[in-house]
Amino acid sequence: MNESQIVEREFASTVMAVPPLARRADLSLDVDANQKLIRHIEAGGVRTLLYGGNANFYHVAVSEYREVLDMLAASAAPTTRVIPAIGPDFGKMLDQARILSQTSYRTAMVLPLAGFTTPAGVDAGLTRIVDTAGIPLTLYIKSEDYVDVDTLARLVDRGTLIAVKYAIVRENPADDPYLRRLLESVSASRVISGMGERPALVHVRDFGLASWTTGSGCIASHAVMALLAAVKAGRDAESQRLYDAFMPLETLRDEISLIRVLHDAVTFSGIADMGSILPLLSGAPVEQHAAIAQAARELLAFECELAGNARV
Repeated sequence: MNESQIVEREFASTVMAVPPLARRADLSLDVDANQKLIRHIEAGGVRTLLYGGNANFYHVAVSEYREVLDMLAASAAPTTRVIPAIGPDFGKMLDQARILSQTSYRTAMVLPLAGFTTPAGVDAGLTRIVDTAGIPLTLYIKSEDYVDVDTLARLVDRGTLIAVKYAIVRENPADDPYLRRLLESVSASRVISGMGERPALVHVRDFGLASWTTGSGCIASHAVMALLAAVKAGRDAESQRLYDAFMPLETLRDEISLIRVLHDAVTFSGIADMGSILPLLSGAPVEQHAAIAQAARELLAFECELAGNARV
């Protein structure tokens, strides 16, 4: 795992993969399967792994947290940044922050919490977490109600937050007054689009965001890095071709479940068996398995063709 200090330009250098977490039938961690997936992602040039919603960190027990952190740190290459999630509630964050303070992780992402928050409370709470963990945080924001722009900008300015994962869904991602206000106060180089490939072209090309988080890119890491390069170079036709390859699986994720579909898609692709998903979630509906498998395998075939490999 990359243990160096995070520099701002790092966020624009790679798409952030957001992998699922492999478990056995008894829900214990499957180290081998997780390593297989990590190696596949790294082979495409992705250099940041973000373990959050897709890894179902919402339901990871605090008693297991150190084991998960140690496994991920040992599994990633020395050039790969790993960012674990914490929270979403303050009590869980505080316990996890104490554990993080004993590790070499350089940031952790705060999972979003719906309700029972105020901007002033978020400000005070995240400040305490940073003091406890000894590292700045990455904030995952999915709602305007969680924190206002002024508070968010203040948290970045004073170093409480090192980055923002922006994931407020808009019918038209180009029409986003909140994001435009945010970018008046926070450098776009610290803001990562947090909703996969669907809004990524608009967010990177039109708003100048550093990069984006990807679930489907865990299957097609060469392709997602090629897409990042094409978008930033303004190669529109190439960008559209690469973007289109992600849409069948992304559409199924949007329609069924972002987390559950990706978990099963990685397994169906043959890259690694993700096994059982941690409750309180469950796998994708059985009647959707054929469609998920087809989309996953087609995306992997596109990846192999792009990478010049006959097999994965």
